Amino acid sequence: MKLRILLTAATLLAFAGNALAAPIVIKFSHVVAQHTPKGQAADYFKKLAEERTKGAVKVEVYPNSQLYKDKEEMEALQLGAVQMLAPSLAKFAPLGVKEFEVFDLPFIFDSYAELHKVTQGPVGAKLLTKLEAKGIHGLAYWDNGFKVMSANKPLKTPADFKGQKMRIQSSKVLDAQMRSMGANPQVMAFSEVYQALQTGVVDGTENPPSNLYTQKMHEVQKYVTLSDHGYLGYAVIVNKKFWAGLPADIRTALESAMKDATKYANDIAKKDNDEALAAVKKSGKSQFITLTAQEKAAWKKTMDKAHKDNMGRIGADIVNEVYKVTGYNPN
Repeated sequence: MKLRILLTAATLLAFAGNALAAPIVIKFSHVVAQHTPKGQAADYFKKLAEERTKGAVKVEVYPNSQLYKDKEEMEALQLGAVQMLAPSLAKFAPLGVKEFEVFDLPFIFDSYAELHKVTQGPVGAKLLTKLEAKGIHGLAYWDNGFKVMSANKPLKTPADFKGQKMRIQSSKVLDAQMRSMGANPQVMAFSEVYQALQTGVVDGTENPPSNLYTQKMHEVQKYVTLSDHGYLGYAVIVNKKFWAGLPADIRTALESAMKDATKYANDIAKKDNDEALAAVKKSGKSQFITLTAQEKAAWKKTMDKAHKDNMGRIGADIVNEVYKVTGYNPN
């Protein structure tokens, strides 16, 4: 009887100890609005992660650069100030992993189907492993979408870009892309773009429609060219040391949550961008320009210089691997 009482007491104490144990906190920081595909996917991951770990993990999501701006967040992750990010793929080249700039090459993907052959295949997995040396563990790729150009003048031909100050992310490939069209690229944090457009510090920019709309950039841009010239996506990453230190069962539950959050993110990306375009059109603030097949071919031919100029920088092997998967033909 005494043994049974002791065992029961021990069980209750153990249960109480577990119940009172502080949850593992994952600070998930990102720079876009909560209602973008990335913002929604981050919130969905939080929901799944907390459910599947039965409260052992608490995910705190900080959207809209609440904690860190573009240039700061990667260092914050490496230092352990935050545990999880979903930076755009252009952010990894300044970190020293230049191979990720393959995603910035203009017109390299013609569709989501082509893109997913890379991000969900061996080439994408190979790229994520290159982050390990930087103290980062890659978990997944999340889509945002294909980019449109915006400006306060119509952009239909390469000649229309001449002298335009165009905001870009920090990427040598995007710099080369804009210069190939005669524009002056301006690197700027995402959180600063609206004001820069409003005050004329920059003339235009490139974004998937969901970013254009949720940041209200369309309110200060007269024209939007439906070019689909480039892709913007994200890699969901964690601090490597933090990830390795998690209990195996917690890691397994988080991987399961991430897998389902990734499917959710990619499923809603195109829908959200289509809805954002419709909302921009309904606002009447921006006029849409649809390129003819000939005009788009001229863009592609002109921007191909960005491919040639950056082949050595990115690595011919990785570029050719992507060409092989997608069927990209510079001609």
